[in-house]
Amino acid sequence: MSTLIPGIFETVAPSEADAVLARESSRLLATRKLNRRTSACIRFVDDGEGETVSVPTSALRLFLHLLTEMSQGHSVTLVPTHAELTTQQAADILNVSRPYVVKLLDEGKIPSRAVGKYRRVRFDDLMAYKRKDDDARAKILDQLTAEAQELGMGY
Repeated sequence: MSTLIPGIFETVAPSEADAVLARESSRLLATRKLNRRTSACIRFVDDGEGETVSVPTSALRLFLHLLTEMSQGHSVTLVPTHAELTTQQAADILNVSRPYVVKLLDEGKIPSRAVGKYRRVRFDDLMAYKRKDDDARAKILDQLTAEAQELGMGY
């Protein structure tokens, strides 16, 4: 099953059969020495006819990650870093409300641009904010844990 958001990204949820095939394929691909090459050839065979396609090894490494996730039954989404998201899509990715994302945009914490009366957020800007926010949360959690240890609270 897949969901397509036009112009942005496609999410693929693997079936059980897809997960099994992805598991087998990822094991085979993982045995290949991809780091030593700049490209690799893949052979497609249909009805006895074959065609070889050369692809960058960086694409194969990404494909291996995709197969590994699918093999575990996880849905996978491929998003170009330059993709522009609506405020609702950004909120869904951050797992917060759309009004909260709008507040972050108003405060300049996440860059955005106006398209008519709507705003768009670049995926890479959203991920940069998320990394920064996650790092700040981890730092605060470490401080709280250290403080609890000093106070002998049993954490």
